[in-house]
Amino acid sequence: MKQLFRVVKQTPAVSVQRQDGTQTQKCTLVLQEPGGKYENSYAATMLGNMASLKFLQNDVVYACLRFSTREYNQQTYMDCTVQDIVKLSTNNVF
Repeated sequence: MKQLFRVVKQTPAVSVQRQDGTQTQKCTLVLQEPGGKYENSYAATMLGNMASLKFLQNDVVYACLRFSTREYNQQTYMDCTVQDIVKLSTNNVF
């Protein structure tokens, strides 16, 4: 999904261990579609160098999100990750 979003919030970056044993950075970015406070929103994970990017509430961004599913302990989970993101403007409200 490639679309304009408004940043709702960003969590601080934390170090996590990958399956291969190396460390990487990870944070969560909550993005909302334009149109008002009841539009769809997404909690997307930013990994690696992207996790060091800082966004403020109401920043307008163009982002490419990737959705995938995985099985763990006989349960299905959906993951949403940021593949690419560009800040277009700061602290604007749709």
